[in-house]
Amino acid sequence: MLKEGKVYRAVIDGYASGGEGVARIEGMAVFVKGALLGERAEVRIEHIGHSAAWGHIEKLLEPSPQRLEPDCPHYGVCGGCQFRHMTYAEELEAKRRRVEDALRRIGGADLAVSVIHGAENTRRYRNKVQFPVSDGAVGYYRGRTHRVVDIADCLLQPEVDAACRAAVKKWMEGFSVPAYDEKTGRGLVRHLFLRTNAAGEVLCCLVVNGKKLPHGEELVSALRQAAPGLAGVVLSVNTKKTNVILGDRFHTLWGRDWLEEELCGHRFRLSAPSFFQVNRAQTEVLYRRALDFAALTGRETVVELYCGIGTISMTLAEHAKQVIGVEVVPQAVDDARENARRNGLKDRTRFECGDASDLAVQLEAEGVRPDVVVVDPPRKGLAPEVVDTIVRMAPDRVVYVSCDPATLARDVRRFSAGGYAPRRAEAVDLFPRTAHVETVCLLPHIK
Repeated sequence: MLKEGKVYRAVIDGYASGGEGVARIEGMAVFVKGALLGERAEVRIEHIGHSAAWGHIEKLLEPSPQRLEPDCPHYGVCGGCQFRHMTYAEELEAKRRRVEDALRRIGGADLAVSVIHGAENTRRYRNKVQFPVSDGAVGYYRGRTHRVVDIADCLLQPEVDAACRAAVKKWMEGFSVPAYDEKTGRGLVRHLFLRTNAAGEVLCCLVVNGKKLPHGEELVSALRQAAPGLAGVVLSVNTKKTNVILGDRFHTLWGRDWLEEELCGHRFRLSAPSFFQVNRAQTEVLYRRALDFAALTGRETVVELYCGIGTISMTLAEHAKQVIGVEVVPQAVDDARENARRNGLKDRTRFECGDASDLAVQLEAEGVRPDVVVVDPPRKGLAPEVVDTIVRMAPDRVVYVSCDPATLARDVRRFSAGGYAPRRAEAVDLFPRTAHVETVCLLPHIK
């Protein structure tokens, strides 16, 4: 029986969803931080749970040839990256296995995930960054905590984001602007939210626990000096005691409250609350795979649930008769409609605002019988009633774009019970050096 604090010899035979190595010691799965597949190590047990334990490498006996020296001084302290201690090839294989294992173990699908689309660029690819702010620190959370680590630069973000971060921190210090305290609910500045686009423009959004911002003109001046490509500065009001970052009210302090970006040949307008994938180059790969899985001929009616600002919808609309997009965020729906108009696709698209469950039922009641349903849900996946409604709509095929292999696999099992069996699945790495991975899965109806 395992004992906390004791050291055991082990061989790492897999990876966990968070990027940890997995060993079996005395019949129990042990998650070992920083361990690589195939390594032999002495592992000290830190914590024992009901069905698994956690530990760290006390002594590495046989290192993997895929092991690297991390290239970031904050690695292991900041919780942003999980794979900087291994080659990118090993990271891709770990992610591919994770998707395949989830589909088999949770989804009951004997389906090989033979392809993972890796990124050409694994550095500074993020077009959106959200810095939490605390007393004296603007940076990222320490792993598995809400303690903010003060980080001047990050290898995943554009260099201009570091300049904006420094400007905001200096402005807070210079004018004694208080940071928000999660425990007490007091203080003002909660998050610094930055968007960038391929043209080098920056949209800065400061999330505050109040309706006004002191010394706003000085902040705008500091940001304009730090970022010559600054497009606008926006204030987001969030006075709720919540982990949700953005508030539901926005005020423009200077410039404009949106950026423009090109994706898959279309131009999109992005406001602060609009959802847009953080890695533009890999998003194009992801959407091309979704389009290929949809197998459109130009005659189909497509319903896309969780459509955001219409990025996938526009890609599909070029090849379909009609696309109906559903999204719960009002600003995103406004952006989607405007994006359709600007891209000459207004006549082929329709966007509705509301909960996916309710609107799927509404479309069903209207008699909408889609040929293809595309879903791109948040990490929690689909609610059971959404799966049931899609099944009643009886499309020829469902294309599921997922950011979490476990919830994808759970929903695949639900779809299988409704007559939709998974036929193909491919992984796409949108988040190099982190544990996140995207998947596209095709579920045709079993005729």
